[in-house]
Amino acid sequence: MNGALLALTAVLGLSGSGTADAPADLIYVANQAAATVSVIDPATDAVIRTIDLQDLGYTANAKPHHVAVEPDGSAIYVSLIGDGFVLKLSPEGAPVGRAAFETPGMLALDPHGDALWVGRSMMAVSPPQRIGRIDRSDMSIEEVDVFFDRPHALALSPDGRHVYTASLAGNDIAVIDVETGRVSPVRLAGPTHVFVQFAIAPHGRTMVTGGELTSQLLVFDLENPARPSQVASIEVGAMPWHPVFSPDGARVYLGNRGANTVTVVRTADWTVEAVVEDSSFAEPHGIAITPDGSKLYVSNRNLKDRSDSDEPGRMNHGEMSHEAMSHQAGEGGPVRRGRVSVIDTGTLRVVDVIEVGAYAAGMGTATPVR
Repeated sequence: MNGALLALTAVLGLSGSGTADAPADLIYVANQAAATVSVIDPATDAVIRTIDLQDLGYTANAKPHHVAVEPDGSAIYVSLIGDGFVLKLSPEGAPVGRAAFETPGMLALDPHGDALWVGRSMMAVSPPQRIGRIDRSDMSIEEVDVFFDRPHALALSPDGRHVYTASLAGNDIAVIDVETGRVSPVRLAGPTHVFVQFAIAPHGRTMVTGGELTSQLLVFDLENPARPSQVASIEVGAMPWHPVFSPDGARVYLGNRGANTVTVVRTADWTVEAVVEDSSFAEPHGIAITPDGSKLYVSNRNLKDRSDSDEPGRMNHGEMSHEAMSHQAGEGGPVRRGRVSVIDTGTLRVVDVIEVGAYAAGMGTATPVR
C-alpha cells in the first residue's frame, strides 16, 4: 500500500468505523479471483457498488474470501488470503484499518463486544496452529493456539462467550472460552469429514456443520458449550459448504458445491425438507439470509462447467486455487463471472440471479443482536 493510502488508513482508524447510518441489511460478496467485493441491496437485488481492492493499494492476487458486518452496518471486515490482511472498511469501501494475519479465512464477529475472530484459509497448506482475535476498535490482533492443523471452520455463540473452530485435516474441534481463554479439544470418531464451516442456531443451543468428504450435515448439542455433543447426521448433497439457520431456527440451508444444489433441512426432526435445483447453481460456496428470513442468497464460484463437478469425497482445494488464479490472469480461456442466486424461502425457487466478480466466495450481512 502506498504512503498516502497508509496515512488515510491511519487517520480513519482513529475516527471510528465509518458511516453509521448505512443500511444494515446489505449483502456483501467477496469475489476471490477479481479482488473485489460486490454490495447487493436486497430491496432490489441489484449490485449497488463494487469495492475494488486494487484501488485501495492491494494486489490483483489479494483473494478476498469472507466478509463480516457490524450489526448496524457501519463497517465491514474482509479477509484477504493472498495479501495476508483482515481489512476494516466503511460500507462504501473506504479504508478504516487492517490487521496482518497469515492466510486469513473465515470471520466471526462478536455483536456484544469488540472481538472479531479469524481462521485460516483452505489454501493454506501448513499455517500456524492458531486463530486470531482482533479488537475491532483499533484492529490490534493476538493469536490463540488451538493445537491442531489447518483451523478453518469458525463460529461464535450468540452470547459471544464461546468460539468454535475445526481442523481441515481431521475431526478435531476446539472450543475457546472467551472469558478464561481456556481451549477445550473435542475429537469425533469415524471417517474424516472436513468441516468447512459452522453455523449456530439463534437460540444458541445447536450447532451444525457440513462434512465435505462425507456429504453429511452434522448436528451438535451445545447444552454444555465447552463440549459439543453430536446428536444427528443427515445425508445431503456432495460437498456441503456454508450452512445458515433461518432467523426462527426452523430451517438450515446449505449449498452443495459438488452437486450444484441447495439443501433445506427441517430442524424440528432433522430431515431434508427439500433439495433446490436450478441452472444458476455453479459450485455454491457462500450463503446469507435476510433478517426477516424471506430471501436466501447463495454465491456461486462458476469456475468450471457443470458437467465437470467434483467427484464426491475428493477435496480439490489446491486445484480451485490454481484455477481461480488462472481465470484472474486471463489464462486458459475467458474469465467466468461469479453469480449470486436469490431464493424465495417461501416457494424455495430461485427468483433472481445477480452477476458479480469472478469466483464469488464468502458472503456477509449484518445479523441483528439477540
